[in-house]
Amino acid sequence: MVALRPLGSSDLAVSPLCLGGNVFGWTADEAQSFAVLDAYSDAGGNFVDTADAYMYHFPGNEAGQSETIIGKWLAARGNRDDMVVATKVGDHPRYKGLAPANVKAAAEESLRRLGTDRIDLYYTHFDDESVPVEDIITALDSLVRSGKVRAIAASNISPERLSASLAFSDREGLARYVALQPHYNLVSRGTYEGERQEIVQREGLACVPYFALASGFLTGKYRPGKTVESVRDLPGLAGGYADTERGAKALAALGEVATARGVEMATVALAWLAQQPTVAAPIASARTVEQLSALVALHDLRLSEAELQTLTAASS
Repeated sequence: MVALRPLGSSDLAVSPLCLGGNVFGWTADEAQSFAVLDAYSDAGGNFVDTADAYMYHFPGNEAGQSETIIGKWLAARGNRDDMVVATKVGDHPRYKGLAPANVKAAAEESLRRLGTDRIDLYYTHFDDESVPVEDIITALDSLVRSGKVRAIAASNISPERLSASLAFSDREGLARYVALQPHYNLVSRGTYEGERQEIVQREGLACVPYFALASGFLTGKYRPGKTVESVRDLPGLAGGYADTERGAKALAALGEVATARGVEMATVALAWLAQQPTVAAPIASARTVEQLSALVALHDLRLSEAELQTLTAASS
């Protein structure tokens, strides 16, 4: 039995691994996606992350295809009440930005694609600084009050705007962000550690990091001088870490701990992240059931303080 974790101040309880839905309909077709979702659920996972924009940025893909596949799977399995479904607003090509009318229209489209009457966790995908935080929170609050959204969260937002949003919610008694989804992993720590982490800790939010495996780099597949046939082997994705000193040191430390524990490097990287202060559940995606096994192994791995310190030092 997988022990669930509270998601900030919400009434949501989630498994220690959040399954990323960005690959569904992109590098995993519908059948592969169903297989991965089945295996994740069978392993005790209940937290799935997607976005209305996934994955139109890559040629040949349409926005919303990940939500559609997840919706079909939920309907086919009849397990909607067992799953915590998170999606995002603000980056869909027809629903760009966070103007109140746009947020509400995009939510309706996400509900339709997901085939559900409520979104468990609704993120602002990217902050839209052209819209006052007061307008954004008020729009999100109306979705919560209508029952279409259970809890709200933010991703890719400045510390200043995050603090202002929380203060407005408190002042007006409106729905309040319960989680932050930042770019955070063993080799990318600066974006989160520091001011954002302090706000999350002080305000009782949950951290749900994306790129938890550095786009696959922390699996050990991408190494200096090694060519990998993957859409992720690009500067700015996994390939961008391969020639850095920090990347090399982190992989070496991961390899040592993984060998000693008899697990995959990906499992250790996720365990390090899951045991960081404020982190509720790192997000990682799998194209195949075989790839998923190393991810759900997180449920059974707890690193010692010495192992955590070794990994932290290697990636500093």
